[in-house]
Amino acid sequence: MSVITPERTETPSAAPRGQLHIQTVGRLREMIMNGVLPPGARLREVQLCGALGVSRTPVREALRTLAAEGLVDLLPNKSVVVARLRAPDIVHLYRVFGALEGLAGELACARVTADEIAEIGRLLSEMVDLHAKADRTGYMAINHAIHRRVVEISANPILEAQWRTLLPRVERARALANLDRDRWSAALFEHSKMFAALAGRDGPLLNRLTREHFLNGLPSTTAQAERAAEGPTG
Repeated sequence: MSVITPERTETPSAAPRGQLHIQTVGRLREMIMNGVLPPGARLREVQLCGALGVSRTPVREALRTLAAEGLVDLLPNKSVVVARLRAPDIVHLYRVFGALEGLAGELACARVTADEIAEIGRLLSEMVDLHAKADRTGYMAINHAIHRRVVEISANPILEAQWRTLLPRVERARALANLDRDRWSAALFEHSKMFAALAGRDGPLLNRLTREHFLNGLPSTTAQAERAAEGPTG
């Protein structure tokens, strides 16, 4: 199992404890999402403290938060490793998350305003441009914004809470799917159909298309996860 020593980043300015916790979680989450801390990597508190410029307390608390999100595993020997993406887990995750987003889409269709439709349409146009430029990072940011707005428009706080709980694991898996150029292009086309359903306020159709969108991404995502699992563990 490899031990990762990330490069030192800029030391954060003094901040209230709650804000420091949020910053530390965000930076570690980004390092996991971007592959700086790859699956299976062992995380040592002392090294993370040095890299992030913070004390052990915010690092320890951040690791507990990331464990609750499913991004790291806390092992019985008190060591911490970046969680591996396992194909069976991704299948279960996508089915549940697709159902949540499908329901959110159906609820949103009953509430969405003309201004909100125009807003999401502009985001979709940005996503098309980013795809043409092969800008995966920018594309994923806009993709997230579109999905988040639909969930927000659904105005169901219980649904949104569950969605946010699962989101970090889904975003990590979704990034794998878009490593496949063909799947990336297909996903963009699916987004255009989903937007048309939203603009037409066809809730049942958007529900179905959203579920299919996640299921269609499974073969590529699980294949990428299996390839990553075959890599060396150090």
